Amino acid sequence: MSDFDILMLSYDEPRAGLLHTRLQRVLGVKVKRLHGVHGMRRAYRMAAEIVDTEQFLLADGDFVIATEFGLDDVAPLADDVDMRVWRARNPLKGLVYGYGGLKLIRRSALRQLGEAVDVLAALPGRTEFHTRVAGTTRINQSPYHAWKAGFRECAMLARGSEYGMDDGEAAQRIAAWTGGCDGEFAPYATAGAKEGVAFAGAAARTPQLFDKLNDPSWLFARFTAAHAEQAVAG
Repeated sequence: MSDFDILMLSYDEPRAGLLHTRLQRVLGVKVKRLHGVHGMRRAYRMAAEIVDTEQFLLADGDFVIATEFGLDDVAPLADDVDMRVWRARNPLKGLVYGYGGLKLIRRSALRQLGEAVDVLAALPGRTEFHTRVAGTTRINQSPYHAWKAGFRECAMLARGSEYGMDDGEAAQRIAAWTGGCDGEFAPYATAGAKEGVAFAGAAARTPQLFDKLNDPSWLFARFTAAHAEQAVAG
């Protein structure tokens, strides 16, 4: 029996239901689900209210847990740590890092969530990055979701990592995201990444524009304005 609640936080990911079922099957326990909450900060704060344990595992709606990952290996957070992040594989870009990874997080920290573009970077305590890969982040569930993943991540990397990543590492990740690759809907991820870098440059003088990265309606409108016809045509 797990000492932690487990929650999947999903919004509009087409395969979230299947991935929720997989998460329960692999871990062998019930996994709560919070779905469709508009606004990332609001969703994280609501997540803190529906779990029953102070520390809980949090998975995104595009997270595919590895079958070899087990709850027996999940140790509690140290007193000065508010979140631990396990790495995830990007199926299109060959990257393996914390983006889209499984998290162990304190609900008390979520209740004190501050302001940051990369929302969980505003937790009051320290974030710990685990070296183990816990699964895959299935960003390419649709043309829009592939585009959105590239756009948001590269806009935040180009702006400057709020987790303290150095500029050289950020540049390497941007290069991987913006480079060509194979896989379902890969061109949309690449296009989104390039557009995200351009957006970061244009928004540099108007920092409040970066809040748009957490607005689902704005993101979808931006995608459809540039790519909807292509996406429908296939």
